[in-house]
Amino acid sequence: MRVDVLGVAFDNVTPEEAADRALALLEEDGPHLVATPNPEIVQRANKDRAFAEILAGADLVVPDGVGVIYAAKILGRPLKSRVPGIDLAAALMGRVAGTGKRLFLLGAAPGVAEQAAVNLRAAYPGLVVCGTHDGYFEEDGPVIDAIRRAEADIVFVCLGAPKQEKWIAAHGESAGARLYLGLGGSLDVFAGKAERAPERFQRLGLEWLYRLLKEPSRIGRMAKLPLFLVSAAGARLRGR
Repeated sequence: MRVDVLGVAFDNVTPEEAADRALALLEEDGPHLVATPNPEIVQRANKDRAFAEILAGADLVVPDGVGVIYAAKILGRPLKSRVPGIDLAAALMGRVAGTGKRLFLLGAAPGVAEQAAVNLRAAYPGLVVCGTHDGYFEEDGPVIDAIRRAEADIVFVCLGAPKQEKWIAAHGESAGARLYLGLGGSLDVFAGKAERAPERFQRLGLEWLYRLLKEPSRIGRMAKLPLFLVSAAGARLRGR
């Protein structure tokens, strides 16, 4: 069952249920898209019809940001849980390590995906990272060929939204993998180039506050969250 939150329909799943669904998709012929929208992405979809249609057609859509959870409650149709994309990726890697499933890492600056691959192989013994490519490319063909040659089953596409979802929609079938996850800046975290919020911030749903404290320049983006919740309240009053 999906829950509409300001025009984007989310799967009402726990983190464990999301991982189960991702694994099930991996056993089916692809390509399959897993999207991880936060409030900023929902707002972007409201202004970009093509992007909204891609999210509507995604095989699994999970609420990455705590703001989506708050908005769903305001709308009177609460979601079970926040499912951060990076946590879903970690759960998936833990489950496929040692099974022979092949993971390709796409995105971030030159050298970041390669370092992420080193770290992930160490963190998940038996994980097969079959290839990497940075996100600074001008032509899609060589990237598609690299994924296909690597015989990837899973691709973490970390190009930022909506570019990553549009890339998957346009080229996922040609690249030949079964499962694609749009994961924003996750490769920087996997590579040790960026730091995730401490666990206590994650438990309280305050990762946004930690990022703001670390990067005050994000204040403009963070200021949109109250407006997002106001939009949810307005939609509730209008009966939408």
